[in-house]
Amino acid sequence: MKTYVALISAISCALAFIPAFAGTLTGYVKDVYVRDSDGLVFVDLIGTATGRPPCALGTSYWIVPNESTEAGKRLYQALLGAHLAGRVVAIQGKNTCDRWPDGEDIETVGVLGLQTQ
Repeated sequence: MKTYVALISAISCALAFIPAFAGTLTGYVKDVYVRDSDGLVFVDLIGTATGRPPCALGTSYWIVPNESTEAGKRLYQALLGAHLAGRVVAIQGKNTCDRWPDGEDIETVGVLGLQTQ
C-alpha cells in the first residue's frame, strides 16, 4: 500500500510541472533575429501555434529564454541551422513570457529529419 501511495504521489508531482498551456508549433523557420542592444534572440515560424499562453497570444515569434547560457546558444544554433538548411522544426514553449513580455520562451527545439518515401 505504501508503494502504491508513493507512486501516485510521484506521478502527481511530475504532472504538476507539465505546462498547462505551453505552445507548440511544427513548421519552417521564417526569420531569425539577434538584437545587439540586449542580445535578444527570437524567431518567426511558418505555421500555426497551438496552446500558447495568454501572454503570447497574437504574436508569431518565439524567444530564446537566455542566449548567454550553453543551452540558449544550442537553441540558437539549432534554429539557425534549420533555417539555413530549410529543415522543419518542432518547437515547444515553456508557457512563460519571461525574456520578452509578449513572446513565449522556448523550452525545446527539434530539427526534424527529411521525409523519405
